[in-house]
This record gives sequence, C-alpha cells and structure tokens, in this order.
Amino acid sequence: MIQKEGGKLIYVRGSEKVSLSAYGKDGIRVEATNVGDYLGNEWLFEGLTPGSARIWTDENGLSWIENGKIRASVTGLGQFRFYKEGDLVLEEMYRSFDFDQPRAYALRKLAREWKGERGGLFELTARFEAREGERIYGMGQPQAEFLNLKGATLELAQRNSQISVPFYLSSLGYGFLWNNPGIGEVSFAKNGTSWRMEGTRKLDYWVTVGDTPLEVHRHFMDLVGKPPAFPEDLTGFWQSKLRYRTGEEVLEVAREYRRRNIPLSCIVIDFFHWPRQGEWKFDPLYWPDPKGMVEELESMGIRTMVSIWPTVDKRSENFPYMAEHGMLISLDRGSQAYDYQGDCMIADFTSERTKEFVFSRAKDGYWDKGIRLFWLDQAEPEFTCYDFDMYRGSLGSWMECGNVYPVHYLRAFYEGSRKNGLDKPVSLIRSAWLGSQRYGGLVWSGDTAGTFASMKDQLSGGLSMGIAGIPWWTADIGGFSGVPDDPLWRELLVRWFEWAVFSPVLRLHGDRQPSHIPPLDDRDWGGGFCRTGLPNEIWSFGEETYWILKDFILLREKLRPYVSSLFKESERTGIPLMRPLFLHYPEDPECWEREDEYLFGRKYLVAPILEPGARRREVYLPHGRWKDIRDGSIHEGGQSFEVEAPLSSIPVYELIED
Repeated sequence: MIQKEGGKLIYVRGSEKVSLSAYGKDGIRVEATNVGDYLGNEWLFEGLTPGSARIWTDENGLSWIENGKIRASVTGLGQFRFYKEGDLVLEEMYRSFDFDQPRAYALRKLAREWKGERGGLFELTARFEAREGERIYGMGQPQAEFLNLKGATLELAQRNSQISVPFYLSSLGYGFLWNNPGIGEVSFAKNGTSWRMEGTRKLDYWVTVGDTPLEVHRHFMDLVGKPPAFPEDLTGFWQSKLRYRTGEEVLEVAREYRRRNIPLSCIVIDFFHWPRQGEWKFDPLYWPDPKGMVEELESMGIRTMVSIWPTVDKRSENFPYMAEHGMLISLDRGSQAYDYQGDCMIADFTSERTKEFVFSRAKDGYWDKGIRLFWLDQAEPEFTCYDFDMYRGSLGSWMECGNVYPVHYLRAFYEGSRKNGLDKPVSLIRSAWLGSQRYGGLVWSGDTAGTFASMKDQLSGGLSMGIAGIPWWTADIGGFSGVPDDPLWRELLVRWFEWAVFSPVLRLHGDRQPSHIPPLDDRDWGGGFCRTGLPNEIWSFGEETYWILKDFILLREKLRPYVSSLFKESERTGIPLMRPLFLHYPEDPECWEREDEYLFGRKYLVAPILEPGARRREVYLPHGRWKDIRDGSIHEGGQSFEVEAPLSSIPVYELIED
C-alpha cells in the first residue's frame, strides 16, 4: 500500500512501514521500521522538521516524491530509486519475481531485510545497486591508504584510530547519510552496496543531490551543522608528548622554546597527571601550583590543554557516587570495561547527569585553575573487550547506539565551557560521529604507527574526515610511536611535519622510545608511577632535524592569517580546510584519481613526500597558473611533471590565476 500522509509518502507492506520525506536542500529522508509506528531516537535529525515535498502518482501507477533537484520513485513492491533532475543516481536492490525488472531472479533478496528480532532489535540489511565507474569518498577515518572507497568494506564501529562517520559523497552527484549509530558494516562492492546493522529498530538514511561535489557537501553541512568559530591563537604550533610528569617540566619546555625564539600556541599535558583515573584534577605532589603554571604560560602567549579520560578506577574518589547514581556504562556480563593501570569502568556520557557531574569535577580541578582546553582521550570509548553487545548506556544497547558516544562526550565539555562563559570552546578528541563538528571537536587520528605507510593512511584519513563533515582534524606528527635515534624515523618526522604545516592544526605528539626513564616514585597510583617517553621537542632529534622543523614552524607563523581565514570559511560553509582535488576541479578526471595530493583551502596545492628516501616526486596541477612557493617558478596547470624534493623541502604550489 502506498499513500500520502501529510507531507510524507508512505509505503506499507506486511509489518514494514516506510516513509519518504523532504529534508534539507534537494534531499529526501527514508525511514523504515518493522515494528509498526516506532518513534525512536532521531539521532542526527533531532530538532529538525521535514520541508515541503511534491508527491504524486503518474499515469503508470508509480508514486513519486520531489524536493528541489531530487526526485524518488516507489514501486508497488517497495523499491526506491533516486534521480537528479531526471538522471538515475541511486536505486535500492531488489532480486525477486518482478519480471519487469532488468535483473529478475528468483533470489528473494529484498532491498530492506529484517531478521531475528531479539529484545526489540533486528538485524537489518539495506541493499543498493552498484553503478559502473562510481567513486565513493568520506565515511570518516577507516585507516586506509586510499581515498576512493569503492570496493572497500568498512566496520561501522569506533576504535582507537578508526572513526566511523557514515556520510559519503559519490562521483555520480549525490551524497548519502546513514543516520544510525549502531554497530555494523558497509560494503561498497562491485556487485552492490550493502549496509548491515547487527541490532537496530529502524532504517534511516538521507540522500541529497547537487551539480558539483561542493554543492552536495554544502547541502550535507547545512543539514547536519557547521563548526563554531576557531580561536585564532590556536593556529600556530602545538607541543605535546607522552608525557610531561610535573608542572616544572612543562614550564621548562615552554621557557626553552621562548629562549630559542620559537613561538608556541599550545602545550599539552597528557594522561596520568591525576591521582587516579576518574579523578579529574592534578596530583598535588607533582603539580603543586597549576594556576601559577597556567599564568606563566599565558604570559608567554601559550595556551594550556589537559588530558581527560572517561575511565573511572574503582578505587577513585568518584567511583562510589557515579556507580550509585547510574553514571557508568553497564555490562551485561563481566566486571570491568577497561583495565589499563587499574580496574576501571567508563563514564556514560550519553547520560545528561554524567555530563554535568564530570564537567563539575573538571571545573573544580582544572577550570578554576585557569585551564580552558581539554583533550578528550579514549573517546570511542576504548574497551578492553570489543564485544559490543555486552555494553549498555542510558540510550540503550551499544549494538544499537554505541557510535554516538564521542558526540556526547564532546558535548559535555562544549556545553559546560559555554555555560561558564567561554565563547570558543575547542576540545581535542580521538573519535567522532555525525554532528561532532557542531561542538568544537578537533579530531585527531589516534595512536598511529611511526611509519611511512601509517603517514599515508593519516593523509587519506584527514581528507576523508573532511568530506564526512569533520573539518577540524589533526594527527600525531611522526606517529604515536617512534624511535628518535633511528635515521629513518627522523626522515619520517620531517616529511610528516612538512605537510602538517598545511593542515588545520600543527601538533607534535608521541611516545618516543625506548621508555627507560625511571618513574618518579614507587606508588602504584598518582602522577609519579606511570612511565614517560623520551623527549619530543623539536631540538630532541639532532641538529639537521631541528633546523628544518624550526623553519617550518616559522613558515606556519606566516601562514596563520590564511589558516584563520580557512577556519572562518569552514564556520560559514562547513567546507574542510584540507580538500581532495576533485572538490574544486570535478570536471578534471585526473583530479578524481590523484590521492597523494590535496588542496589546503583554495589557494595551495600540497604534494607530500610519502616514500622513504624519496627526493623527487611527480606532481599534477589542475588547470590554471601555479607558483612554486619554494622558488617562485610559474607552472601551467593541466599537466604532470617531476619536481625536486630534498629533505628540507615539500612541493607546494600557490594558485595565482584560475
């Protein structure tokens, strides 16, 4: 049965009910349930209302819904097709006894398949036809070298360094948003795309179309929300390491940068500066005067950021209260959620009560000492055991909604900061989902290997995150792991640092090995017992490396007005700062193929050196006239050529005439 209800097109067959409605610019939302009129969480669409749609039935009995440039048809058997001004761009897959179809088989494969109801949750599979030549981009950070995801299978789950943000942009002129934070998998196979959820109550997706990739992306960002303003004083160099153990260590590093006339925007205090996990404050033994420390840093123009973990040690001062008041993620089996340096549970930030309580503790421990920047680590959250079906939060089973956790974690500190008068909250965070950009989330790519292969993955990850709506992104320069005495790793550090200058945030962090520095004391808790890595300041890796990195920090200083303009552009439009070439040059087939170059804003084309030992590389320039910023030479676009790239140099080209 197909009918019109208000502004929606409704399809009902058996126990399944599907609605199609107009949302956003040139967009159609599809919602389906197998349990009647289920009114569940709207997730990303919370607070949004459908727009006006044109709905009609044609002379062949086919039902249609139209919103601007997008139009969808519904067959009597419940198959949906989506068109951009008459051209088919996406259609659900249906394989059964409909011999009017070009592919009619007795397979009984439906476009939407519901199986195995248990506790109100279904296993759901949604299938779509494959299109020859289609290219797919976005989906967050799957830790893969490639940008084009066609042919890839992705887990829809958050893990350390894997970030699931389920929106993709298609080369066929449409964008697809999967509005479901449950655990599952998507396969962009040659013979069809399938989305599979392991436990859900509802299918919910949104399709938009546009004449250019930028238009599709703009429609998406207009719907899901854009990032807030980014503080201009954070656009310079950030210093971080695993880990500064005392306030005096932090101050001495800052003073040394000042003595060397190297500007710092931010210095970061990593984990286990606290007494125990779940005590959001400094260990007074090693941080006796955090307020004085912050004031001295600010007198040098340096902001202070502290690490926050959601883990709560059962021995911590806050554990009894949080357990009693239901503020912890519960387990359907087992007795702990995390076991690093303690027997821990994890704060349930999907609960409003937890958000308020944890920020109140952080206010006492940090905010009142002058700290306004928070590093929200373990944001997936990281579990000891990734049996997702064993965890439950205030919103329900982790199988149904676990991927949304980092958004709520972020909201706790964004909203808490805003309530306490901060105009531009920014939090560094290790995971994200749809909408994270609205809450000041600067996402970093997690604990990554210090290898050239890993660096390639991070470059692809940063570009993919931007397409998926997360424009504020950074990575641990040199990877989280690294051996400073290794010449190959030093080369990697330089090459990574060079392209990071042309990224949203220039941030040096990592665990430098070997970890042979003895602990400060023999307690099994507090700021003294946990290990620390070797020094990670730019003078820690030899003279040659030092002078190269210093020169690139000074280059970043010159670029800061431009970087600030990119953040402001992203605030207005949602466009990422780092962009695949095709975003501005969709008419150039080569720009869809090039995955080892990118645009930093509209002005600069960056061609990183991604191979060990490489001192040359091929560069492709799109149409226009380009200036090599290293020597001022002018190059006509629309061609490839070989360029020199000594260790101290990265090929970057400035667009001087489009």
